[in-house]
Amino acid sequence: MKPGTRALGIAESYTANESTLAGAVVRADRVVDGVSFGSCTVGGLDATDCVIERWRDLDRPDVQYLLLAGVAPAWFNILDLHRIHDAVERPVLSVSFEASPGLADAIEREFDDPGERLERYERQPAREDITVNDETVYVRSVGCGDPAGVVRAFTPEGGRPEPVRVARLAARAADDYRTD
Repeated sequence: MKPGTRALGIAESYTANESTLAGAVVRADRVVDGVSFGSCTVGGLDATDCVIERWRDLDRPDVQYLLLAGVAPAWFNILDLHRIHDAVERPVLSVSFEASPGLADAIEREFDDPGERLERYERQPAREDITVNDETVYVRSVGCGDPAGVVRAFTPEGGRPEPVRVARLAARAADDYRTD
């Protein structure tokens, strides 16, 4: 992958009832090239809209990939990867960092009416184990022919792709700023 290839990483930080979603445009050579902030409801179903808003807010046609930190930010505010892909017209990859039997049981346990949330979760693509820098990450992808290649290209060290890592730092800093 060329060093100037860009990805938008999105990650969250939450306190109380609101979650900050940060979007960070990062090149494959680790240069940060833009940041956007938004918020969604903890335990809601509005995170998908917030992700799409980050994309539109940045208005960066040069971004080639969208990397998301997981599929369930803000306490099971399940992302609809297919809808995000349709909106941004780019490959969408959701990267998680822990092995898991899945979220279906937890969703059913935590919500009196899991209906739409559970249906949205079950519509998402299956996770694929990918080894990167001697670590394993778990990736769901829509519209991406080589998810392993994309994740590896944006992960110069460790197991966390740089766009997601930078977005997570930005989201935490925004939350710290708001609570000070």
